Amino acid sequence: MINQLLKKKFKPRIKARLRKNKQILNKNIGDFFDWVKGAELVELKECNTQEDPVRPELDNIFRRSYGRKIYGVKYKNEIHAVMCFAYTNEIPRSVDELDKLSHDAFLQSAQRDQNVGKIAIAYTVWSKKKGGGKLIVKEVFKKIKKSNHLNRLVTLSPLTDMAYKFHSKNGAKLVQVNETTQNFEYEVPK
Repeated sequence: MINQLLKKKFKPRIKARLRKNKQILNKNIGDFFDWVKGAELVELKECNTQEDPVRPELDNIFRRSYGRKIYGVKYKNEIHAVMCFAYTNEIPRSVDELDKLSHDAFLQSAQRDQNVGKIAIAYTVWSKKKGGGKLIVKEVFKKIKKSNHLNRLVTLSPLTDMAYKFHSKNGAKLVQVNETTQNFEYEVPK
């Protein structure tokens, strides 16, 4: 008898709570897809390097010298994810090597119609909004596919589980493990 009374009393509350939670979930999913659909990849002149969880020590001069680029995912005039690249002809094993290889590729490009390097090396990525990291990887794929000189997308990632999980989850394959970094490669279908 008490069970029946409790069921009658709590059942409407549970149903109401489930309806409310479903409404909240549907609104959040709708908001997420709105921002993903409306976002665009833009080249940035600078970024807030202190927000960079991977390589905050690299200043904007480094990030923009010798053909290196900074890209962001922009939505409603706000940057929600950032990825920094260097263009090289070989896969670097450290930031110092990245600097030298991108410098060499930049100098070689003067003799090749200004096309800097064949490999895009993503050396840092961060997101301020859920889904931003995955979205910027997807948008960069599109950009590389349209490029006439880039044929590979490789990372210079820190030796962390977080980097391993992020890149593995997004379809990259581990290429090599170095002393202080690891390289993942995303397949770029042409």
